[in-house]
Amino acid sequence: MAQELLKITDLSASADEKEILNHLSLSIGRGETHVIMGPNGAGKSTLASVLMGDESYEVTGGTVEFDGEDIGELAPHERAKKGIFMSFQNPIEVPGISLENFIKTALELRSGQKIKAWDFRKEVKRVLDALAMDPSYAERDLNVGFSGGEKKKAEILQMLLLKPRLAILDETDSGLDVDAVRTVSKGIEEYQKDEAASLLIITHNAAILSALSVDAVHILVNGKIVKTGGKELIDLVAQNGFSSFEEEQE
Repeated sequence: MAQELLKITDLSASADEKEILNHLSLSIGRGETHVIMGPNGAGKSTLASVLMGDESYEVTGGTVEFDGEDIGELAPHERAKKGIFMSFQNPIEVPGISLENFIKTALELRSGQKIKAWDFRKEVKRVLDALAMDPSYAERDLNVGFSGGEKKKAEILQMLLLKPRLAILDETDSGLDVDAVRTVSKGIEEYQKDEAASLLIITHNAAILSALSVDAVHILVNGKIVKTGGKELIDLVAQNGFSSFEEEQE
């Protein structure tokens, strides 16, 4: 069994006095890829936001430990410095700063060291080539004028260059066309080549998962994990939807 990296114990959280997560427990080891699937409104995006320290949600019980440390009181930027990365369903636009400079600045803030521009550009080009993306992409202002697919590709580029210890991908495949899904899948496969890199993929769509190596699949319904298994659960969802899991909880 892989050494534990993320440990969620009995986690409950609410927003506007409405409980969304309900005594949820989950453990992810180093180098493991876990998938959380569930119907709309199940609490998937809430879980991602709570793990990243979003103050829009109130944690009402339980703990979140990262590499043995309780991170419940840490701000989002402090969690990012420890190596947690999260992609967003709707990334914001940041005029005036290029995608390349944004990533370089984030790396320097995390490491506390300056990065040589030439070396960094070479690494950016290497990753862009691996994803079969146009090199000029990195020179554009972050997400400004980007299509939905381009924004998701930009986040995958950030993930590969930042090299987090844990990447949380929240509905990264949402609204993407076939070509964009292929690029995102290729980026995830590239990330998985690092045997120490852990991944939590949150989705309700099985398409992005077909070619990926997955260690565990969790079905989330009404803020609770109601079923955990292997990749066979993805096929069950594809065939039958989430209705059978919802019925099991009742």
